[in-house]
Amino acid sequence: MLEILQKAAAQNGLVTAFAVVGLIILLSGKLSRHLTLGRVHGSAIAIMIGLGLAYWGGIQTGGHKGLADLSLFGGIGLMGGAMLRDFAIVATAFEVQAAEARKAGLIGVVALLLGTFLPFVVGASLAYAFGYSDAVSMTTIGAGAVTYIVGPVTGAAIGASSDVMALSIATGLIKAIMVMVGTPFAARFLRLKTPRSAMVFGGLAGTVSGVSAGLAATDRKLVPYGALVATFHTGLGCLLGPSVLYFSVKAIVG
Repeated sequence: MLEILQKAAAQNGLVTAFAVVGLIILLSGKLSRHLTLGRVHGSAIAIMIGLGLAYWGGIQTGGHKGLADLSLFGGIGLMGGAMLRDFAIVATAFEVQAAEARKAGLIGVVALLLGTFLPFVVGASLAYAFGYSDAVSMTTIGAGAVTYIVGPVTGAAIGASSDVMALSIATGLIKAIMVMVGTPFAARFLRLKTPRSAMVFGGLAGTVSGVSAGLAATDRKLVPYGALVATFHTGLGCLLGPSVLYFSVKAIVG
């Protein structure tokens, strides 16, 4: 029976990949609710589990594609490839309503730009401090500091290596967790009491999962306002990362 199931899973790799990811998300949601009381969002836990499984897969096979190097989980390579990734990003962008975006106003736009450029500068500077002095690596890791989606998208566009893109994802994940955990403690100092303040915070923080979880732990009524502005970071980062930001870094470091 077990052999039949293994054969069916190997022959239907993409279906198996969706099933595995679904189970990880289910487990992550339960861990988020019961272990962290919702302070660490399930998506962040799911990413950490995914990174751990990818590392284990690489150790077991000596390959470079994580679990995808195992025949049983070969479909994960397709599911996590550029085609479905870019499709998901485009599908997310179609959900944005221009009328809703205008509600954020000028202050939301300013916060959004600051929340894009400042984390990028910090991320790129840290990359340089740790020895990644080429423009491609600095841009990719800096883009990861914007969000953990922008990093690999930017890296794929400008030709970054897989290990640098993994670092960009890790950078964005650390940022998301810091925002999740730190928001309730900093709420009084940041005066997160009104929808306007939540929109500014969402623009500056940038990570949707971090902002949503952090505001949920602070005041659930503020979550839609913070997430509204934070949602645009992915699109804006994917637009600016491989273009303006990359050419700016290249002009500085050569």
